[in-house]
Amino acid sequence: MKNIDLNCDMGESFGIYKLGMDEEAMPYITSANIACGFHAGDPNVMDQTVTLAKKYGVGIGVHVGFPDLLGFGRRNIEVSREELINYNIYQIGALQAFASKHDLEIQHIKPHGSMSNMADTDPYIAEAIVDSVLSLFPDMKLFIREGTEIHKIAVKKGLPVVLEFYADRAYTREKTLVSRKIPGAVIKDPEIIAENVLRMVVEGKTKTLDGENIDIKGESICVHGDTTGAVEIIKRIREKLNGAGVQVAPVGKWHSV
Repeated sequence: MKNIDLNCDMGESFGIYKLGMDEEAMPYITSANIACGFHAGDPNVMDQTVTLAKKYGVGIGVHVGFPDLLGFGRRNIEVSREELINYNIYQIGALQAFASKHDLEIQHIKPHGSMSNMADTDPYIAEAIVDSVLSLFPDMKLFIREGTEIHKIAVKKGLPVVLEFYADRAYTREKTLVSRKIPGAVIKDPEIIAENVLRMVVEGKTKTLDGENIDIKGESICVHGDTTGAVEIIKRIREKLNGAGVQVAPVGKWHSV
């Protein structure tokens, strides 16, 4: 039986402002990417999110992003290598503290938003992210997309990787994500999304925004918590995968590189 992980961005609320449907979605995912106060989240939200993840046996990961609350970490920021490494170490340390409080271990690291997009094509950013993880947890799993600069650098440096497939996003023929500014970049129909995920898992293929079929690999399926209907999307994906005999489980319990 094939294993697949199902991850979602969590802990993105801040103070009195609520974003996402964490309580509703957590029972159906297997890994949570938790914001650590830079692009979203705050100490109280982090603690609540870790508590919720523990309740449902969900693996927890550090969702590292740029210090950009107003832009939700989706704006490009020019930083030095040292700054980026320290940004990530700070965020990793924050979640590590809450994980220790709840007798948990961090399962993975995942770059967020513009940091992730920049690392796809910029080796300078990509290497800084990889080195920030290696400096603390050389065996930590890094969630990234196939064929990107950060994928190549992580493999070269020996950092374990888990390849992601973005369920609710459209792809280009180069296997990068279509910009959110382009119509059709975000897919919202749960049935279409679930069918796309199953095809990727079974056939290793997906269709680009332009209708071209491309080969693609994914070991963890990502659904963005701020996508409209995210909970229904996650439920439908699980139903579709379970119906096809695919086991959905936290990557920390089955994946080894």
